[in-house]
Amino acid sequence: MRTPPSAGPDLGEVGFIESVLCRSIDDTIVCLNLKQSDKCGKTYIKKVLKRTKQNIGQQKKYLAQAGCFCYNFNMEKNREKDKVRVGVLRGGTGKYYASSLEKGGEIISHIFKNLSHKYKLVDLLIDKKGNWYVNGIPISPADLTHKVNVVWNTVSNISSILQNFSIPHTSNNVFSSTLENSREMLLKHVKSIGIQMPRSIILPLYQKDFYASPTEQSFGRGPREKYAIKKAKEVFEKFSSPWIVKTFTPDSNMGIHLAKTFGELVDSIEDGAMHEKSILVEEFISGKVASIHSLTQFRGEDIYVFPPENFTNHEKEKVIILIKDLHRHLGISHYLKSDFVFHPKRGFFLTGIDSSPDLKIGSHFYHSCEFVGVKMHHIIEHILDRALEKKI
Repeated sequence: MRTPPSAGPDLGEVGFIESVLCRSIDDTIVCLNLKQSDKCGKTYIKKVLKRTKQNIGQQKKYLAQAGCFCYNFNMEKNREKDKVRVGVLRGGTGKYYASSLEKGGEIISHIFKNLSHKYKLVDLLIDKKGNWYVNGIPISPADLTHKVNVVWNTVSNISSILQNFSIPHTSNNVFSSTLENSREMLLKHVKSIGIQMPRSIILPLYQKDFYASPTEQSFGRGPREKYAIKKAKEVFEKFSSPWIVKTFTPDSNMGIHLAKTFGELVDSIEDGAMHEKSILVEEFISGKVASIHSLTQFRGEDIYVFPPENFTNHEKEKVIILIKDLHRHLGISHYLKSDFVFHPKRGFFLTGIDSSPDLKIGSHFYHSCEFVGVKMHHIIEHILDRALEKKI
């Protein structure tokens, strides 16, 4: 039990009494809604006033202040209880652990700064071993039903667990998440709905089993260079220059090179091999580059497409149709960013997709929201509200 200090009346000390309204009637203290466990607080108020030997008027003043403080304290507590508990899930056991932490951190920061009046944040983490934590405390996924009302998910292929426990969440289905992380599967799927993607080839992780011959060693060629030359020939036989070489670096971002000659292609592949990650080589499509955002059930539309910039009216109409088809066929639950290149003769080419909005100030998503007269946190609120209503 808490022991009151010996000092005079301190609103910070009497504030620990829950739901208490106090008033003074002569020498009598009346406390309403005071819990049995808080009798010490009632006694403390009496002792404080007797010890200070204040007159009735001063006692009334202290008690009025105490009552006001406790009332405000309780009102604030009730407001916290009324907030929607949003769990932000990040981490995971896969190779996107670092990027998930970053995305989760961004959404936590954004909600805290812009939507803290409506949502109470709960930090959810899955470590690399698959252990779950709520605000740093180990927990079973089944217990999340008592901790959160909805989950903003940044972890790949975890939506089925949330769905099994009937926890509303913002993630896409497993199929959509797989397509987002597998270029080969995405290429096959979008081809069936008439959307083009640049030709590409994924080079496997470099291993030191490509040893150079003694003759090559004498000319200063090592195993990594031999690997780069061999793979560059494979790419050259499949499609011609120029090429985009994208290296999957350890933080899951990409180092990008533009190679116009065979020699530059070799150098780019060799540089990528140094990161000890897989390498994507893609044909370079020249033309207008655009990132286009789409949102489910927004502004009275089943699929709302943020108007693309720098296109003619005819081009806009065509790409909006493509975006809606892509959004629908991928089974996107909420948000999608689609990256396109428009070639004047060959048409639109899809170069990538992302289901997590970039919430940084000055990002393309930020400017797209400003262009249509909304703020980024309005979109976040819309997504969370839909997840709660739909209970995916």
